[in-house]
Amino acid sequence: MPVKQTLRIGSRGSKLALWQSNHIKEQLESLHEGLEVEITIIKTKGDIIQDVALSKIGDKGLFTKELEVALLNEDVDLCVHSMKDMPTEIPEGLMLGPVPPRVCPLDALVAPEGISSLDELPKGARIGTGSLRRRAQLYALEKGFELVEQRGNLDTRMKRVENGELDAAILAAAGIHRLGWKSRIAALIDPEVMTPAVGQGALALEMRIGDENTFDLCRPLGDDDTERCVEAERYIMRTLEGGCQIPIGAYAQLENGQLTTQAMVAAIDGSRVIRATHQTPEMVVEDLLSQGATEILASIR
Repeated sequence: MPVKQTLRIGSRGSKLALWQSNHIKEQLESLHEGLEVEITIIKTKGDIIQDVALSKIGDKGLFTKELEVALLNEDVDLCVHSMKDMPTEIPEGLMLGPVPPRVCPLDALVAPEGISSLDELPKGARIGTGSLRRRAQLYALEKGFELVEQRGNLDTRMKRVENGELDAAILAAAGIHRLGWKSRIAALIDPEVMTPAVGQGALALEMRIGDENTFDLCRPLGDDDTERCVEAERYIMRTLEGGCQIPIGAYAQLENGQLTTQAMVAAIDGSRVIRATHQTPEMVVEDLLSQGATEILASIR
């Protein structure tokens, strides 16, 4: 008879965060007979401060720090994050575990019926986004869009478009897919136009170094292809010392075992956007640096 065992997951309290944690809970319980998984909701700084742009809070780990403290204090055994919220530096004593398969990593356009691309939006259209990366790439299109700061849960942000307060919004397709609202996406945005955030669409399972029990329980959830792509993207962010306050995007894909990685670095106002695509992330970084990435990043910092 299986030994009864409990695993405690730390999660943010948003609808999407709880969907993600429950998804991992269900998978773990179905894989391991006798395992009971509990979810503890922990509020992060990014959840508490809702009326300030993320880029202005100016802190690493806005959506992860409090969860990591609980993990280090052994109040929880595992934290489930959106990979794109993970800083490049993981706190001492913690590590990322196996990476589950990711869903669509692209950015999505949410717009009224009849609009199926950014090109169909009128000049001066009011677009909601809280991301410096998205804002920089939208400014670079030079379409005269008015960009409106947007925070809060996914449903609230989409409703602002549906009630006419905004002409469109740009959000990660992954979250919309996960919550079952795929029909509300007007279009997926080509990564050549809008390079996604590092790790977008993937989940991060964070645990204590040396906690072999938790690692072994999570091992079957890992997907080698996703892990390889995410590591390539995180290598670019780590090497360029990017983060939430820096407009950097990266997107790696595997086709027939061959990795292709593209990345983007931009000035906040979109006046300069540089892009590179190569088979290794090292070559991407080298190309971006040769195009002037250091100068762009220095001007932002």
